[in-house]
Amino acid sequence: MRILISGGSGLVGRALARELESAGHRCDILSRAPQQSLGAFDRAEVHPWDARSVEPLLDLMKGADAVVHLAGENLGAGLWTERRKQRIRDSRVDSTQAIAEAILRIDTPPAVLVQASAVGFYGPRGDEEVAEDAPAGDDFLAMLCRDWEDASERVSAAGVRRVVVRSGLVLSGSGGVLPRMTLPFRLFVGGPAGSGRQWISWIHLADEAAAIRFLVEEHSAKGVFNLTASSPVTNREFSRSLGKVLHRPSLLPVPAFALRGVLGEMADLVLTGQRAVPRRLLDLGFRFRFPDLESALVDLLG
Repeated sequence: MRILISGGSGLVGRALARELESAGHRCDILSRAPQQSLGAFDRAEVHPWDARSVEPLLDLMKGADAVVHLAGENLGAGLWTERRKQRIRDSRVDSTQAIAEAILRIDTPPAVLVQASAVGFYGPRGDEEVAEDAPAGDDFLAMLCRDWEDASERVSAAGVRRVVVRSGLVLSGSGGVLPRMTLPFRLFVGGPAGSGRQWISWIHLADEAAAIRFLVEEHSAKGVFNLTASSPVTNREFSRSLGKVLHRPSLLPVPAFALRGVLGEMADLVLTGQRAVPRRLLDLGFRFRFPDLESALVDLLG
């Protein structure tokens, strides 16, 4: 298959391209900064795209069997001012609308669109176990995910198999949030955030890439899928496992007021969460390589 990946130069995109190429697929990468992607891929071609324009997509999509849309500004790259929240939203919604428009305008559209979203769709849910049929929440992240997903809904009417992947916290030893989370532990000042009772729905990067490949190749897969390991943990449990793997204590909690004082509204990424489970993914027969947190952390952190 020939697969077009938008946002392919990011953490998940690079891992996905390797996963797809290992299975014999051909990948084309769309990136806002193609020069920064030089040497990042063995065989995939990298093409410039501003994550808004439709016209450049029309030629690139010709002959594509699948599109995986991952593009979007990093949520954790700065404080959530009103201006930044608008940029975060626009980077996701505008790029998705452009992808959908291009799919509808070409004569032979790709057979499948896999679109990224996040478990933030559900909003803070306390201890409730959340599967794919749960309704949206009403905070910033939930409304962002709802609008993000809605932007591609129209491709289904054109006969394109549409898959929405609501990812949890993607764990990687070489990027993303995990290296930042380990720093306090390495300095012997690690511990839970806030109450520690909030849930973390997580997934190993290798399983994230494998699950997306599975959904691209599985012709019966359509609709929404939670991409999270089957064993979510509380923030306190996550801290305990992280300390154990790093051989460090996990005793010093970070008060919620301190996080909110430093991060503002962005502290919700740490202080609230969802107990999301991948029910539909498991029902289709996908099997996780790293189903429990400790084995995932050992693999990533050694």
